[in-house]
Amino acid sequence: MSKILIFSIVFLFLCCDNTKINSKTIDNGNTDINDYYKIAKNKNNSLQERYEAINKSFSLVKKGGRDTLFLKILYLKGVIHLSSKEYDSLFLYSKNLRKYAKRINNQSYLGKSNYLLGYYYDEITNLSDSSFYHYNISKTHFLNINDSSQVGKRLISMSLIQQNQSDFFGSKETITEALQYLHPKKDIKHIASSYNTLATNHRKLLNYNDAINFYKKAIKIILSKKDKLAYKNNLAATYTDNKQYKSAISILESIVKDSVVLNNEKKYARIIDNLAYVKWLSGQNETEKTLLEALNIRIKNNDKRGQIASYTHLGEFYSKNNRMKASAYFDSVIRLSKDLKMPKAEKDVVKFLIKLYPKNVELRDRYTILQDSLYAQELKVKTQFAKYKYDDKQKQESILRLQKEKAEKDLAYTKERQTKIIYLSAFILACITIAFAIYFFKRRAKILKQQNELEKLETIYSTEAELSRKLHDDFGAKINHSMLLVQNDSDKSKLLDTLDELYHQSRDFSREINEVETGVNYKNELFDMLSLYTSTQIKLYTTGSKSIDWSTINDLSKIVLYKVLRELMLNMLKHSNATAVKIAFKTLFDGLQINYSDNGKGASKMAMRNKNGLRNTEKRIQAIGGTIIFETDKGKGFKAEIKTPN
Repeated sequence: MSKILIFSIVFLFLCCDNTKINSKTIDNGNTDINDYYKIAKNKNNSLQERYEAINKSFSLVKKGGRDTLFLKILYLKGVIHLSSKEYDSLFLYSKNLRKYAKRINNQSYLGKSNYLLGYYYDEITNLSDSSFYHYNISKTHFLNINDSSQVGKRLISMSLIQQNQSDFFGSKETITEALQYLHPKKDIKHIASSYNTLATNHRKLLNYNDAINFYKKAIKIILSKKDKLAYKNNLAATYTDNKQYKSAISILESIVKDSVVLNNEKKYARIIDNLAYVKWLSGQNETEKTLLEALNIRIKNNDKRGQIASYTHLGEFYSKNNRMKASAYFDSVIRLSKDLKMPKAEKDVVKFLIKLYPKNVELRDRYTILQDSLYAQELKVKTQFAKYKYDDKQKQESILRLQKEKAEKDLAYTKERQTKIIYLSAFILACITIAFAIYFFKRRAKILKQQNELEKLETIYSTEAELSRKLHDDFGAKINHSMLLVQNDSDKSKLLDTLDELYHQSRDFSREINEVETGVNYKNELFDMLSLYTSTQIKLYTTGSKSIDWSTINDLSKIVLYKVLRELMLNMLKHSNATAVKIAFKTLFDGLQINYSDNGKGASKMAMRNKNGLRNTEKRIQAIGGTIIFETDKGKGFKAEIKTPN
């Protein structure tokens, strides 16, 4: 049983591990869309296998939505139809690809579909203007998604069309633009192709030195042996045009025996034809056999463009010694050029025929007609290509302008919205802040009010306690002393003195306890009180009181000021031994400032802290929102600065 289990596990593992998909999996009923797509994309499979796989993949995917997977399969289907030379199907599926890509605005597949259509018009129908148009549209779509490599490749295709239509200046401009988009490492092959195209343009414009330099640059960087040989052949042709025959012969002899050339009859025919032609130009006459060999190979392979080159070279070869043969070969060029719609080839051989038959007016007229027709056609093509590029540029600028306007509007809207949000947030924050401030100040006012009430109560309790102490210690003691004098029948004069002190002391208590006059007589009562605590030994000096409008001072401030000054005078009288007291009054913006000073003995900071009367003055002043600052030291007098609100 265990052996069977192990065998089953191994079998399942081997089955699961065999992930490679090939054509045999197509018909097992378990293959999905992606599997078929992978088979179709794999170039190692045969074209027939790929063809069957893409059709099955397409039949499955078209049942679903028209998403990116559908576009991917549709594009590959078009490519495989191209490989199968089913050009009608290529055209049909390329148009469908463009339609569905446009529906979901897929820029990548819009670029690919227009590329396929451009290729169809270029290679299959030879409609250069339609091909140029679609290549240009493809380029724009790839530009929209910043696929610079594809942009460069489309520009190469466009420049080749311009070159084939003899728009060499336009082709130079387009291929130069292409080089700006190609990646210096990833697109080496296409950069080399661009150099080759640029060199050919210079060659056609008779700028042979520039052409030679660009061909050499292409040969230097190209990795493909096949392309390198083609570029060397082009370089040899340029040397031939520039009458550098030795250089041309050297290159052609070095490549004619290459295996790539020998295994391709078309390439081999081109090389031996060019080599025989340049040798003939250099003065070697033993080239007829090779020229005929090249022609026969081209006829065998139905290479009609190659046949035009061979017939032209043979016509030139026989022009010097066999006018009939030369005419026959040139006539073959004219026939083929009409079949291939290549009037330039006809014009070139008509020019040779005019040399053979200088008196033939019909040939001259035909040459003039061809020349004018070609000029008109080239002008039309140049104008058409320029128009396509100009219209596309205008369209892109219009799109960019609209995008810019939209972006500016969106930015303005966003800024306006942000401004509104900021203002609204600021307003809400301000409301919250104001509400919090109102709550905070109300709460603070309530707390301060409670604190003031507590301080007032403390002041009252302190004052009552002080008065109680005075009544007990001073007044009570003197009453007991008087009673003892009466009981002992003491001298009446002593008793009278004691009773007089009791009277004055009781009057002071009464004034301290009773309400202070705060009306029009306040100033007089205040100064009477100050005078009461002075004598001939203590001088009182006051300044600034006349400038004070006492009616603007609130009653509570008047009462507190009265009692605080009385406490300071009492403290001076009892403890300082002062001989002079100075009190300066000053009006402030929001209240009064009173500076008290005496020349007494002062007191230490410790003694200050122990004086209950002075502590009471602080509490009284603080209770009404005022301040009092003491400044004293032992032996240096006593000062106090008082500030009270209005």
